[in-house]
Amino acid sequence: MFPLNIRFVFKVLGMMHMLESFFVLCATGVAFHYRGPDCCPLLVSFGIMLGAGLIFRLIGRNSRQMYTGRREAGLAVTLTWILLSFFGMLPFLFGGYLDSVTDAFYEVMSGFTTTGSTTFADVEVLPHGILFWRSLTQWQGGVGMIVFTVALLPLVGGGATQLFDAETSAIKHEHFLPRVTQTAKRFFGIYLLITCILTLLLWAGPMDFFDAVNHAMTTVSSGGSSTKNASIAHWDSPYIYYVTTVFMFIAALDFTLIYFLFKGKRKKITRHEETHCLAIFIIVATLLMTAILFFRNHDADLELLFRKVLFQITSIITTTGYVVSDYSVWGTFFTLIALILMTVCGCAGSTSGGMKMGRFVILVKNARNEFRKQTHPNAIIPVRMNGHVIPADTVQRVQTFVFVYVISVIVGCAILLIDGLPFKEATGMAASAIGNVGPALGKYTGGVFADLSAVGKWTLSFLMLIGRLEIFTVLMLFLPGFWKR
Repeated sequence: MFPLNIRFVFKVLGMMHMLESFFVLCATGVAFHYRGPDCCPLLVSFGIMLGAGLIFRLIGRNSRQMYTGRREAGLAVTLTWILLSFFGMLPFLFGGYLDSVTDAFYEVMSGFTTTGSTTFADVEVLPHGILFWRSLTQWQGGVGMIVFTVALLPLVGGGATQLFDAETSAIKHEHFLPRVTQTAKRFFGIYLLITCILTLLLWAGPMDFFDAVNHAMTTVSSGGSSTKNASIAHWDSPYIYYVTTVFMFIAALDFTLIYFLFKGKRKKITRHEETHCLAIFIIVATLLMTAILFFRNHDADLELLFRKVLFQITSIITTTGYVVSDYSVWGTFFTLIALILMTVCGCAGSTSGGMKMGRFVILVKNARNEFRKQTHPNAIIPVRMNGHVIPADTVQRVQTFVFVYVISVIVGCAILLIDGLPFKEATGMAASAIGNVGPALGKYTGGVFADLSAVGKWTLSFLMLIGRLEIFTVLMLFLPGFWKR
């Protein structure tokens, strides 16, 4: 094995920080436009991030790309997300909008991982530039910061594929174009187009342009941060509810499928089992909960009840995290449904988090095959998905992933319980954080964790990170063998 190519890691970090400084500059432009007090904090943060990027790039100027592999990719991607979160928190601290490093780091990590939970009890007091920066972190994190770099600054060379695979969430990546830089550009183009379309649709409704841009970014990214304390419920508009619901669902689809849809290959979607299962989960859960809640209160407006249930279930399963109703009053049965939705979530290759619907389908089919083998022990029954046989090693990786995923939730829950949280809240927070959902259970259904202790916030920050990077990319750094030559 070749020694760790640390210069390549610094080269990636340099590129990422220089690119990120451009996004901070965009937020600074918004602050100047609205003449807010956040101009100076954002401008200083831009200078610091750009300077750090130049230093990192200088250190990595002579990187040997022919020696890049999974180790370099895993380390570069993990450090990128951690360091950008540290530099990204500077506007909150310099402007005095948050008082502690813990709160500021949690806020930015929640943004980049598109979790959407917050330490702000009142977001409406924040100036426009800071609100835009919060939304912008989610928009970048939705498609992935490395994907942004590969698409906009294709200078990584031989390490592009390893970086792309280390960050993007798919069971098995389908590079539908010969070069990974081309794939990243198509992803970015689709992502930008969907964001622009949603912005125009929201702007056509009761939202002003600023709110429309912010909510389009946080919807398409499955992030869920809002410029209003009441989230989407602030507008109380059926049009906004239904439009946002549709685009939350679109954001939870495999971007490869959306690409094929634009190419006119509609059969790719009609035959895609992950998409079918996602739709079935939403339809069944929505009809079931609407019926339960309506029979509890026959005087309720049925359309309004259906709209809120559909929106909330779609928001949870797609890990967008918008909240339009205090679903803690919907009963303990919905608590069970919410936990299931937080775990299964959207499709692989989408902006949503969680275990992914594709892994769930593979687990169910593999379990079914095991039952069949009990009566036909000599039969060879492969797991099939979308008409293709899933290799046995892929099934094994899925099983391992789910096992580590569940263990991570249990460990995170245990730490939160030791920290003094009730069982429902601790379980909901751990599942929500690693699934990048945002809202949790109990009194934290709103996703506001301002009163959580420092231990709890750092624990959830780590869970958000490993959940967004599909666990193994981060956890392999803790293996002694990773650092051996």
